[in-house]
Amino acid sequence: MDEQKIQERAREQDEQSTQGRASILGMQYLDLRGVDQTIDLIPGVLSNEDMHKNRLVVLKSGGDSASWEFGVTTQTPQSFIRELTAKYAAQAQNASFALISLGAFNVLMNRYDPPVIAVYDDIKIAKEGDSDTMSEVSKTLNSVGSDEVFDYLITQADRLGASDIHIENQRNGIRVRMRVDGALHPVAELDSDRYRVILGALASRGNISTASNEPQSGHMQKEISINGVTHLLNMRIEVIPTMYGQDAVIRLFNYDESMLNLERLGIGPDERKEIDEIISHPRGMVLMVGPTGSGKSTTLYSMINALNTTDRKIITLEDPIEYGISGISQIPVDTTGGQSFADHLRSVLRLDPDVVMVGEIRDADTAKTAIQASITGHLVLSTFHANSTAAAFSRMIDLIGVNPIFSTAIRLVIAQRLVRRLDDTSKEEYEPDEATRNWVKAALVNLPAHVQKPDLDTFKLWRPVPNEHSPFGYNGRIVIMEQMVVTEAIQKFLRGDIAEVHTEMIEQAARADGMVSLLEHGVLAALRGDTTLDEVNRVI
Repeated sequence: MDEQKIQERAREQDEQSTQGRASILGMQYLDLRGVDQTIDLIPGVLSNEDMHKNRLVVLKSGGDSASWEFGVTTQTPQSFIRELTAKYAAQAQNASFALISLGAFNVLMNRYDPPVIAVYDDIKIAKEGDSDTMSEVSKTLNSVGSDEVFDYLITQADRLGASDIHIENQRNGIRVRMRVDGALHPVAELDSDRYRVILGALASRGNISTASNEPQSGHMQKEISINGVTHLLNMRIEVIPTMYGQDAVIRLFNYDESMLNLERLGIGPDERKEIDEIISHPRGMVLMVGPTGSGKSTTLYSMINALNTTDRKIITLEDPIEYGISGISQIPVDTTGGQSFADHLRSVLRLDPDVVMVGEIRDADTAKTAIQASITGHLVLSTFHANSTAAAFSRMIDLIGVNPIFSTAIRLVIAQRLVRRLDDTSKEEYEPDEATRNWVKAALVNLPAHVQKPDLDTFKLWRPVPNEHSPFGYNGRIVIMEQMVVTEAIQKFLRGDIAEVHTEMIEQAARADGMVSLLEHGVLAALRGDTTLDEVNRVI
């Protein structure tokens, strides 16, 4: 059936429904098919805004008889009809009403007041203290059509490369901020009605409730088209009730499979060699640790992608699934609904996987199940919340207890952070002062011998210089990675060979085996001109 016939059938159903409604209400019904393309509406009686808002049109006037005929729809408020009746009665005039279909109303109004295709300005990130940019963006967001504002916000965040959108209720308005390259930037102040529109769109698309008094999580996808290139954007939605209303954070995951590649992460050659060696083995556990937003999931997915060959069975357990990768079995685990990673893990192990990724180890049951899997012929990858590799290993011992059988299970612990990368096109070299030089020397005083140490008496540093494309002088982020290979010296803590176990002792043993700390990696990156010491101190 061609498109014209489909439209005709839909209009026929609309007219039949309207005629039936008119009969029930005891109103005159007008079928305007055939004349809705030629009939002219009477100007100057009602404003265009009133007609759009109340879904009615002025069809004709009675001339000398001072009567007016209005075409109303099933969506016209009865209160507005009563208001018009009273208004004209007070002027000794008559107002009559006939029911028309919504299809007829749309055709008439689109001819009388054609919709304007608005092209809105792109959002710009305001420099610190730049209130003019904030005002411009706020004005734009407050003027975007109600049915477009949510899509506009998402598209603009994606264009800016934002990882999060924060929509926050405050006493005097709604603040919108975006996290770009790891730093939060104020974008706009919204009117309350804009907030309701955005929250309504979040609710319908992300399957959350606007009336809930409990924290909620949702997930949605949107196709984004920029300059003719289309990609699928995954979004994770977190909503929580606050003092002034529901705050929302939308996390954006703009990655396709080609971007989930270890080569793209900028991992140093020594660290990459260790990762490749560990994940090439058929068994053992790799733990990724770090705070939220440190890129743990991206690194794990990149490892999974590297292992994704036709001769391996790979299963992931995730809450929620952030990236879809072909060739692997991805299982969503709703931990907020009572499901657990441990129960699912026991089930999927019966499917004979070669590699299993567990979204996060949060409890002793999951930890023990994952470790048992890793010593029975599976490679297990997972994330864990801790500040450093030594802290993660110490916490894992607290979870599972000292256990000689488990001592060879964990093979690699990686702590990761993301720091903003300096824009190479505008960064500026400078001579550090004596205090900074001494701080760098102290930070690198225990750098392992296998790492080439820069000349600490003559080194230079770089500072960001804002430019047209990088308002803050940074462009993207780089990975800072601390890797603790679990050697014989580290295994002793899990076997119980050492009576007292604490984080500092584990770190000393790892350092003796040549581990480079997060801070050392960060300082070396600053000395290379990749980032700044301020950025290293902010993140690490």
